[in-house]
Amino acid sequence: MQTHDATTLKRRCLAVAVPSGKQVMIREGASVEIVQALGTSFTLKVQGRLFRVEGTDADALGRKPVDVPRLPAGTSDEEVERMVWDRLKTCYDPEIPINIVDLGLIYACDLTRTASGARRVDVAMTLTAPGCGIGHLLTANVWQQVMEVPSVEEVQVKLVFDPPWNASMMSEEARLETGLY
Repeated sequence: MQTHDATTLKRRCLAVAVPSGKQVMIREGASVEIVQALGTSFTLKVQGRLFRVEGTDADALGRKPVDVPRLPAGTSDEEVERMVWDRLKTCYDPEIPINIVDLGLIYACDLTRTASGARRVDVAMTLTAPGCGIGHLLTANVWQQVMEVPSVEEVQVKLVFDPPWNASMMSEEARLETGLY
C-alpha cells in the first residue's frame, strides 16, 4: 500500500538507506514519513532520504508486527510450495511498489526434500539493475521470508543476471500499474 503517514519513531531502529544499502540507526523521536508499507517492510522518508525498515520493527512506527505463517501437520509439498510463492510476494523493492514476483525478479523457485526428509527451497532471482545497491537486502529478505515457511529447513538464494531483467518480465498487472504496458 502506498501511504504518506507522518509519525514519530517510538524507539530507535535499524534501517537500510535506499538505494545504497548502507545500514543506519534512526533515533527515537525522529520524524518520519511512511511512503510505502508493503509486504513485510516499510519504506520511510527521513529528512528527504529513503530508508527501508523491516516489519519486525513495525512497533517503532506504531504499527502491528507481521504475522508468521502456520501449517497443519501433513501439509503436501504442493501446499508448501504455494506458501513459499505467497511469501515471495511479500518481498518488495523499496523503490517500486510491486512485489518481486510480479516484477519478474524470481527466475526459479524449486522445492525439494533433503536426505533427512526436510524441505529445501532453491531460489534464482535477479535485480532490475546489476549495480543495485540493495541487492543483498532483497536476497536476505527472500531468504528470511522463505525460511519462515513451516517445514522449510534450508534455503539457497542465488542472484543471477542471465538473462538480464527487462520490463517484459513483469506480470501484466505490474506493467499496467507502472504504465509500462
